[in-house]
Amino acid sequence: MSRNIALIVLLAAVPACSAAPPVAVPDIGVPVPAGWTAADSPDGRITVDWWKDFGDDGLSAAVEAALAGNFDLQAAAARLEIAASDARTARAELFPSVNASYNGARQRQNFVGFPIPGAEDEVLSTIFTNHGVSLDVSWEIDLWGRLRAASQVVLADLQASAADLRGTQLSMAGQTAKAWFAVAEAQQQIELSHTTVESFRESAERVRGRFEAGIRPPLDLRLALLNLTNAEALLQQRLQQYDSAARQLKVLLGEYADGVINMPLDLPDLSSDVPAGLPAELVSRRPDLVAAERRVASFEARVGVTRGNRLPDLLLTARGGTATDALKSLVNGDFTVWGLLANVTATLWEGGRLREEVTRAEAQSAEAFATFANTALAAYAEVETALAAEAILEERERQLAASVEHAQGAARLAYERYLTGIDNYITVLESQRSAAQAEGELIAARRLRLENRVDLYLALGGGFEQLPSPVELIEVGNAGE
Repeated sequence: MSRNIALIVLLAAVPACSAAPPVAVPDIGVPVPAGWTAADSPDGRITVDWWKDFGDDGLSAAVEAALAGNFDLQAAAARLEIAASDARTARAELFPSVNASYNGARQRQNFVGFPIPGAEDEVLSTIFTNHGVSLDVSWEIDLWGRLRAASQVVLADLQASAADLRGTQLSMAGQTAKAWFAVAEAQQQIELSHTTVESFRESAERVRGRFEAGIRPPLDLRLALLNLTNAEALLQQRLQQYDSAARQLKVLLGEYADGVINMPLDLPDLSSDVPAGLPAELVSRRPDLVAAERRVASFEARVGVTRGNRLPDLLLTARGGTATDALKSLVNGDFTVWGLLANVTATLWEGGRLREEVTRAEAQSAEAFATFANTALAAYAEVETALAAEAILEERERQLAASVEHAQGAARLAYERYLTGIDNYITVLESQRSAAQAEGELIAARRLRLENRVDLYLALGGGFEQLPSPVELIEVGNAGE
C-alpha cells in the first residue's frame, strides 16, 4: 500500500498521462464572460511547479519537501487508495462469481432394530465414503442498469477523491509558500528593527550629551528615550512573529516545530504576470470544482441505483462437478452432477421505503448541484479578486517605496534642523518614527503582493493537469497487487 500512496503523491509533481475532463459540466444558469473582467492576462499555461516562477531555490525546495513529507497529504493519499479499492470492488459486481470446492466425507451408520442371526448382541452397521468436486458460478443479470449505476457512483467518488488530493496538494503548496514569505518578512522586519534601535540609541545618546551640557531641555531626552524603548518593544514583537512563523513552516515541512531556520530568507521580486486562461477552462482545471462536479455525477448515478432497487433482480446460478465414493473416479464423466437455477426476486411492498430512497437520492443530487454552483461562483470571484489586486498592490508598493524615500529624507533634514536649533525634538521624533514605519509597511506590502500572487495561482487551480481517468486510478491500485 505504501508503494501505491507514493505513486499517488507523485501525481502532484508530473502531469497525468491522459486527461479525464468532467463528462458534462452542469449549467448553473449564470452567464460567464468569455474573458476575465478584472484584468488582461498573457497567453500560456501555468507550469506544474508554479512555485518556481518566484525564482527562489529555497522556496522551491521547501514546497517540494512539504509535498513529499507532509502528513496531511499522506492521509489524503490513503483516502484516495480507499476510494480506488471501492471502485475495484464495485466493478467486480458486474462480472460472474466463480467458486471451486472439494468435499470429502467418511461416515459409519448403525442400523438399529435389524437382528443378525447368530449375533443377537451385534449391531448392523456400514461405513461409506463420499468425494465431491464442484464448480459454482453465480451471476446477477443487470437488467435495469442498477449495477452499472452503482459502479458509476464509486468511479465518480474516486475521481472526486483524486480531485480532493490535488486540492490538498495545491493548498499545501500555497500554505508553504505563504509560510516561507511570512518567515522572510519577519526576518527583514527584525533586521529593520535592529537598525532602527541602533539609530534611535545613537540619537538618544547625542540628545543626552546635549542635555547634560545644558543645551537642550529634559523633555528632549525623554522623547528620545521614548523613541528608543518603543523601537526595542517593536523588535521583541518582530522576534515573536518570526518564531511563530518559523515553527509553522517546520510543521508544514513535516518536521518538529523547533523554530530553527538555518538559512536567510528573502522576499523575491515578481517579474511576470500569470497566464490566467479563460473562465470557461476553470471548471476542468481547479480541483475543488472538479471534485464538486464529480459529486454531482455521483449523486445522479445514485438516483439510478435507488430506482433500480425497486425493480426485480435476476440471479443465475450454475453448478457442475463430480460426486463419487472413490477418489480415482472424480474425473470419470459417469459420476458428473450439475444444476441450473434462475432466481427472480421482486419487492412487492415495504411501506414506501424504496420510494423514499429515490426521493432522498434526488434531493441529494439537487443539493450536490447547488453546492457545485456556489463553488463555481466563489471560484470565479476568487480569480477576479486576485487579478484586480495584482495591479492595486503593485501600485501600493510603488507608492510606499516613494514614501520611504521621502520619510528618510525628512528624518535627516529634521535632525539637521534640530542640531542647528531651528526645530524642536518633537519634529525629529515624528520624522524618525514615520521613516521606520514606512520601511516596515513597504516590507509588509511586498509580502502581501507575493501572497496575492500565490492566491492567484491557487484560484486558477495551480499548474496541476487534469485528473487521470478512473481506469488509470484503478490501475495505480492494481500495481501493488
